[in-house]
Amino acid sequence: MSAAADRQAPILPGQADYLVATAARAPSVHNTQPWRFRIRPDALELYADPARKLRVDPLGREMLISCGAALFGLRLGIRSLGFMPVVELLPDKTRLALLARVSLGQARPMTGSERQLLNALPHRHTHRGPFAAEPLPAGLLASMQHDAAAEAATLALIGRGRGYEPLTDIVAAAGRRLDLVPRARADMRDWTRSPGSAARDGVPASAFAAAADHHRGRLPQRDFDLGRHLGQLTADGPAPAATALILTPGDSRGDWLCAGQALHRVLAHAATRWVFASLHTQPFEAGAIRSLIRDRLALPGVPQIILQLGCAQTTRATARRPPSDVIDL
Repeated sequence: MSAAADRQAPILPGQADYLVATAARAPSVHNTQPWRFRIRPDALELYADPARKLRVDPLGREMLISCGAALFGLRLGIRSLGFMPVVELLPDKTRLALLARVSLGQARPMTGSERQLLNALPHRHTHRGPFAAEPLPAGLLASMQHDAAAEAATLALIGRGRGYEPLTDIVAAAGRRLDLVPRARADMRDWTRSPGSAARDGVPASAFAAAADHHRGRLPQRDFDLGRHLGQLTADGPAPAATALILTPGDSRGDWLCAGQALHRVLAHAATRWVFASLHTQPFEAGAIRSLIRDRLALPGVPQIILQLGCAQTTRATARRPPSDVIDL
């Protein structure tokens, strides 16, 4: 998928806007949408936008995971045009903000499963409300594990046995500590929106609760409300049906981009079955915590994201900025 000889078709102006809009449906930390795109005659370049990096993310790990998710969306958009995406990951070591260069490769019709992923993007969303009290569709988790493996990552399922309790303890302790860090609180104030806000980034009041749910088997969510009484969701409800971790072989910039691609692919697949996830990246903002969880749970890779999954019949997706806001001319 990286051979330059496979490139065939130019990217037309109308196609560029469509591809960027598709890529921008990706999940991102605090809905920061920390990406920018540059259109070349034969390629579309993906850049990180450091101005949208969180204060608590000095290395840009969460920013790159978010951009990796956008890269998967871009690839999926190219597949919908009937081409194979040709991806050069981190193509220029002297330009750290340039994360990928993507072009149109060989012509090949989109598959039915890829079409399902594309159709799920408009309603896929990070789920912070209550889940339905029902099990996940049979076979879904195994299929999602294949999705992660296809993106050079691992989706490790955490059962209610010995793995879940230490994970809960570490996440809760790390969350309590990080919630008190002034930089983290400033990030949440900057990236949450009041009811009725017309902003097309950040976390809207309709997508977080006024009080966190600390029971019924659900890992504690970030306190986006911070006592401001903005949140409109109810935090109570049934426990999630499954908990999983996205793991990567290493902890490099390339691994973070792979984690984001795996995340978006897994979440889009889940959304085809009306299964959604609450995402937990806060405990992993410190490398020491990532190492601790890896060692305590004897994981076969570096943990990057926690997903708690459940069924929900909702179509409320978070707003995104239009292509004109994220394309550099």
